[in-house]
Amino acid sequence: MLIRRELPADVAAIHAVHAAAFAKTAQPGQVPVEAGLVDALRASDAWLPELSLVAERDGEVVGHVVCSRAHVGDTPALGLGPVGVLPSLQGKGIGAALMHAVLGGADALGEPVVVLLGHLDYYPMFGFEPAEKYGITPPVPEWGSHFQARTLAAYRPSIRGEFAYAKPFMEL
Repeated sequence: MLIRRELPADVAAIHAVHAAAFAKTAQPGQVPVEAGLVDALRASDAWLPELSLVAERDGEVVGHVVCSRAHVGDTPALGLGPVGVLPSLQGKGIGAALMHAVLGGADALGEPVVVLLGHLDYYPMFGFEPAEKYGITPPVPEWGSHFQARTLAAYRPSIRGEFAYAKPFMEL
């Protein structure tokens, strides 16, 4: 398996990965919002091509993760998601490899913190903790229990306040 940056030729495959990975959460006959979210992020000024990574296996894109520009108060930060893997390959470490790669890439780029809304049983294994521990509050208060942050080397304790996702997240 190879983890690499997204290429223009990968766009359709990435859409298909998220459509398949999140099919169970969509209404019958509907494309999951995650697939459209990636397309909307790619078209926005929050898109960070360096942090849109694919997992490739035998020449096929089988997974994808992206971080996009967000803010904690006035401080630039990252919003992570979605991360998706083809259903037939879930549970085989591909999602974990993508997570490690995108967090390493974000750290290498000097980003201070990555924030996400996600499962409490999965993301803590990558160092995510409740965002409230760092004084980072969700844009929707009901997200509190699943709203998590992962600090990176450039993090400073003065980075506090309300988190603002890229506009496409808030248009879901």
